[in-house]
Amino acid sequence: MRTLREVKCGETVLVRKLNGEGALKRRIMDMGITKGTEVFVRKVAPLGDPIEINVRGYELSIRKSEAENIEVE
Repeated sequence: MRTLREVKCGETVLVRKLNGEGALKRRIMDMGITKGTEVFVRKVAPLGDPIEINVRGYELSIRKSEAENIEVE
């Protein structure tokens, strides 16, 4: 299973699992990224951090470290 960090720009994926503990997992879920959610990767910064995504009609920027905790397919 790959993580959101490995997804290329322009791809749409489905969230399968959220890893991480406590505050980190809660922060990801508060952004609307939950199991079964469709995520579109809009842009990846030149050094790979941050990643700009579309989730539930919203544009978000997340860190590589956060994206590594989101398993997708």
